[in-house]
Amino acid sequence: MNAPTPASLNAALATVIDPELRRPITELGMVEAVEADDAGRARAVVRLTVAGCPLRGTITKDVTDALLKLDGVTSVDVDLTVMTAQQRAELKEQLKGTGPERGIPFNAESSLTRVYAVASGKGGVGKSSVTVNLACALAAKGLRVGIVDADIYGFSVPALMGITQTPTRVDEMILPPVAHGVKVISIGMFVTGNQPVAWRGPMLHRALEQFLTDVYFGDLDVLFLDLPPGTGDVAISVAQLLPKAEILVVTTPQAAAADVAERAGAIAVQTGQKVAGVIENMSFLTLPDGTTMELFGSGGGQVLTQRLSQTVNAPVELLGQIPLDVALREGGDIGAPIVLANPASPGAAALLDIAEKLAVRPRGLAGMSLGVSPK
Repeated sequence: MNAPTPASLNAALATVIDPELRRPITELGMVEAVEADDAGRARAVVRLTVAGCPLRGTITKDVTDALLKLDGVTSVDVDLTVMTAQQRAELKEQLKGTGPERGIPFNAESSLTRVYAVASGKGGVGKSSVTVNLACALAAKGLRVGIVDADIYGFSVPALMGITQTPTRVDEMILPPVAHGVKVISIGMFVTGNQPVAWRGPMLHRALEQFLTDVYFGDLDVLFLDLPPGTGDVAISVAQLLPKAEILVVTTPQAAAADVAERAGAIAVQTGQKVAGVIENMSFLTLPDGTTMELFGSGGGQVLTQRLSQTVNAPVELLGQIPLDVALREGGDIGAPIVLANPASPGAAALLDIAEKLAVRPRGLAGMSLGVSPK
């Protein structure tokens, strides 16, 4: 049996995707050397971005598996080294370009990322669960998706996504953990245990700004921000830092909840943002006999869309009504979003339908210069 050629070995490693940067390790300059002898023993030398890379085991396994698939390879040895400062600098330049070090990439003229700020008037309406499941549903469709957990005080996204890994820091660049194909950053990844975060407005703004400037998300199709309830400091900061973000308002059918949620959407008038739609959560409960019970009343979502349409002077759509579903709560408790763990359930079906509506919205070119000029 002939030994694999250098070209075939490199081609195999090109299929290995870095679990944090989500790009082939061959493109990232992580492969220092790869060879195989006549007996089929392959050896790969792979450079990690940092010495304490938390996913070194995953990288070792993926490299081993990729090389073992080649005809003629009988065994694989993977040696892990660490990038030099110069190699890390070249990697950062490759990822972020040679422009200014700081700045929010989603505000660049070339950015086609759709940014959705998921808001609610009050807590307890399931805003975070909706955010997580919509993100996972879109990622499952092949879109590149990220979540910024902007609810600094009440962060819950890491638990809902089943993330226990801490972000990797490459000098000043932060690589967000990836779960279910979604890149996620949250203040909960930087605190110990269930320690509370007691910050005033300026620190909240600075934390959100750092999430958007220092965290490397890469080229995303969709970015979700899970906002805290109400129209406080973070909502204002989002409008300042991401003026093109669209607001998704989550409410329950209860009239009182819809009244409060109207304020969360009406902030768009002051900030100049667009309301992408309304999502009604906990709409009804299906009983064993097939009938439904409206525990929190009915019609709140539809009333809210009508009011917001008048307030923002533009049509606002009711994107969907999500029923009460035990599987939704159970999935959140164990970090397994319902759209992936139980897609046939009623709650998942409603969420997948909403995600489908968001997925068909193209990444817009409106207002973007195409660099075309007459000769």
